[in-house]
Amino acid sequence: KAQHAKLSLAGTVVASDAFFPFRDGLDAVVDAGATCIIQPGGSMRDPEVIAAADERGVAMVFTGVRHFRH
Repeated sequence: KAQHAKLSLAGTVVASDAFFPFRDGLDAVVDAGATCIIQPGGSMRDPEVIAAADERGVAMVFTGVRHFRH
């Protein structure tokens, strides 16, 4: 939507109500311009996602609180 409206997402913050189960979600938001991510954490792959955030140079905060439940 942002691209369609010709808006930049550079420097944005991404907030998620669910954890990132794989690094591809993190890579997608960073590729779009995000520089900070806040999420609940709790994935078995948190170490991989943390490594990806470090590799990409973005800040990531874990809240420890999950709001999305099945």
